[in-house]
Amino acid sequence: MNSASQRISCGTATPSLLASTVTLAGWVHRRRDHGGIIFLDLRDHEGITQILIAPTQVEVFAQAESLRSEDVVRIVGRVQARPAGTENERLSTGAVEIAAEQLTVLTRSATPPFPVANDDDIDETVRLRYRYLDLRRTRMQRNLRTRHRVIKVLRDYFDQHGFIEVETPLLIKSTPEGARDYLVPSRIHQGEFYALPQSPQLLKQILMIGGIGRYMQIARCLRDEDPRADRQPEFTQIDVEMSFIEQEDVMQIMEGAVVTAWRDALGIDIPTPLPRLSYEEAMRRFGNDKPDLRFGLELVDVAELFADSSFTTFRDVAAQGAATRIIALRYPGAASLSRRDFDALQERAKEFGAKGLAYITIGPEIRGPIAKFLSEQERTGILAVTGAEDGDAILFIADRKNAASDVAGRLRNEIGERLGLRDPARFAFCWVVGFPLFEHDPETGAITFAHHPFTAPLPGQEAHFDSDPLSLRAQHYDLVLNGFELGSGSIRNHDAAFQRKIFHHLGLDDTEIENRFGFFTTALTYGAPPHGGMALGIDRVVMLACGETSIRDVIAFPKNQNARDVMMDAPSPIPAANLKELHITISEVQPDQK
Repeated sequence: MNSASQRISCGTATPSLLASTVTLAGWVHRRRDHGGIIFLDLRDHEGITQILIAPTQVEVFAQAESLRSEDVVRIVGRVQARPAGTENERLSTGAVEIAAEQLTVLTRSATPPFPVANDDDIDETVRLRYRYLDLRRTRMQRNLRTRHRVIKVLRDYFDQHGFIEVETPLLIKSTPEGARDYLVPSRIHQGEFYALPQSPQLLKQILMIGGIGRYMQIARCLRDEDPRADRQPEFTQIDVEMSFIEQEDVMQIMEGAVVTAWRDALGIDIPTPLPRLSYEEAMRRFGNDKPDLRFGLELVDVAELFADSSFTTFRDVAAQGAATRIIALRYPGAASLSRRDFDALQERAKEFGAKGLAYITIGPEIRGPIAKFLSEQERTGILAVTGAEDGDAILFIADRKNAASDVAGRLRNEIGERLGLRDPARFAFCWVVGFPLFEHDPETGAITFAHHPFTAPLPGQEAHFDSDPLSLRAQHYDLVLNGFELGSGSIRNHDAAFQRKIFHHLGLDDTEIENRFGFFTTALTYGAPPHGGMALGIDRVVMLACGETSIRDVIAFPKNQNARDVMMDAPSPIPAANLKELHITISEVQPDQK
């Protein structure tokens, strides 16, 4: 490096450096040959600077002619203003260029499997296999820097509010929380296993028993479950727990955290207080407990209109009362859809679990397969309650209450997507509260916890625990953004006897409780304070903040949809010697088990 030059990054070349000799290094973003002059766009983690290489610089020019995208070079040159009219306002360095005097090739690059210089859509498998190249692209650089800023703001926020960060262990006891644990065999303790934490739930509660008072952690969590667009087998959450508080205290702290993160990390002010909906209201109006409030199109109950209807299909559903729903959903502008379009919509509804989908279209006449069955009074009532106008369609879902709500909620989101109402640049937060404490397991029919077994019921409801457990409501709260659950929290059971009673109710006997949770129930007997907390999914927070649709695009090294790391090719077989040392024998895996 020229000792008389100033070392700068590719994002800091500005007019303040005019006439200075500088040294900078980076990747060749693009090379352009213009009338005997070579221009290089040189890129590093801070930006892009244009390099001018004149033919009078014979040796430098010859080297530049051989450069290809992603070669790594070092440039020494003089900063000069770009000719008038050639400035690039999109770049922070767009007013200047570097007239190269020296060029050193640091590393040659093979031909990349996809262009790094743009953010064009690339097959995700290719992106993940060559993640080190994908990470160089502007999109991923922006996303990871946003992630850093969000985490920093949150960490500072909790520090300012009296929380201390405590690291909890990654090798713990298996205490399943609803998903499968990742198990780690112990070499020292033959035949025994650690588990990787699905969350620090019990450990942070024990910290409260230990008198920590206000805890937070940027926690790594692992769950052996099927990945989805907004889930990964390993993920990061900001974990929070507080002592001597009530539900409102936790919600206020967490609301302040996300509002501060959006303001300080993104420069966006979020109006407060955030809207609050009860679980029942969210299900009634939006069909799910993660409502997208960026648009209306609320679900409307119309069962009363069909109580005495001659349309027997709806009348029979209406006759079953509160156990069922007949939902009307307005689809603006859909009267122009073809029969084939509506057939496709019906198939989509069946994919969501619907038994069928009825519809009418609104115009000078009401048309559609069920129009002939509707009385004039029913037609008038439907139009009145839905607010439908000429050119709209109305979709009907009739089924058991939960099933109808779920299908209608999914259709609502589908329509919102089709109509462009789910703007990723808008942020519609809300709280959902008043969840059931227990629910039926959809597979076994047994009563199980709705979230986790450490959640306390609303004050005063303990008396109904034995007689009517499904009527109990939890001191549980979810923070929702744009149809995604950002995080969940609850006030915990701090009474050892009541916690043991819940375990019994879930089918665990005393021996099972002792084997799985004995360390925790014992801790509760030593003066556990009232406490509660919450965890926010950092990956989802950043995904939504960046306008992405998959958390894989805000994680440096994610797994693919099959929970594989295709860059490192993991998971992978382990040598027999290592397995022998761990006292593990692998039985033959059948083809249908792979």
